[in-house]
Amino acid sequence: MTVYHLPALLEESIAGLNLKPEGIYVDVTFGGGGHSRAILEKLTTGRLIAFDQDSDAVANFINDERFTFLCQNFRYLKNNLRYHGVKAIDGLIADLGVSFHQFDEQERGFSFRGNAKLDMRMNRQSSVKASDILWSYEEERLADIFYNYGELTTSRRLAAAIVKARAVKPVTTVTDLTVTLRDLVPPREENKFWARLFQSLRIEVNSELVALKEMLTQALQLLKPGGRLAVITYHSLEDRLVKNFFRSGNFEGESEKDFYGNVSAPLRVVNRKVIVPTEQEIMNNSRARSARLRIAEKV
Repeated sequence: MTVYHLPALLEESIAGLNLKPEGIYVDVTFGGGGHSRAILEKLTTGRLIAFDQDSDAVANFINDERFTFLCQNFRYLKNNLRYHGVKAIDGLIADLGVSFHQFDEQERGFSFRGNAKLDMRMNRQSSVKASDILWSYEEERLADIFYNYGELTTSRRLAAAIVKARAVKPVTTVTDLTVTLRDLVPPREENKFWARLFQSLRIEVNSELVALKEMLTQALQLLKPGGRLAVITYHSLEDRLVKNFFRSGNFEGESEKDFYGNVSAPLRVVNRKVIVPTEQEIMNNSRARSARLRIAEKV
């Protein structure tokens, strides 16, 4: 039996929300519903609104009158909540990244194993697939994606190889891509290389970092004083944005000061040291290895 998704840092993230039984909470990455079910167990008269842009997640719907599911991108958080009569919330949780289901369904094209079409859309109604990016983007723009989103130092050589290959035949499948770039893969670092390359394409396809910034900005506006944000990240680009935002209220990490030079920040960091999975959790769920949890409270 396949598992849709096994949530990372479940106990730690739920505890970090400091749940109120009567509170209003948001799970912006519903997926298999693991975090949502754990939240509902703590609520009495409270309410939970969950977001997931992947229509496959609808299959995990929770039949509970306190629960509302929205098949929407979390970057539209504020407007969707307002439509459902919610103007303020007591907490929000985000488990970023790709679900087991998305990785394991080869046709989705998220994994570099197998020979699927290069899709990578979290919202399958979206028009742009990874193969479209590899076909239409100029060489310089491709190089920027590989460098900025995959932190690949050979980004220009990779982009040049793709542009040369697509002049003969479109790069549309995983095999097309791996064959095109096989001579540029660092020895003994194949998995790391492909993981970073696929990450860079996935981030571009889904505008992940832009969506994350928009969601966090709106979440801060919606959060009641004393309300909390719990965000689980899986790579340094996400984690840096969350860390900076929690510490300073902006994504550059530059703290604002008042007239007297006192630091003014809209959030208080709850866990000064990032929370990571235990060895036991990693043994039970190897995909949780790179998970990082940060928690902040609105002042």
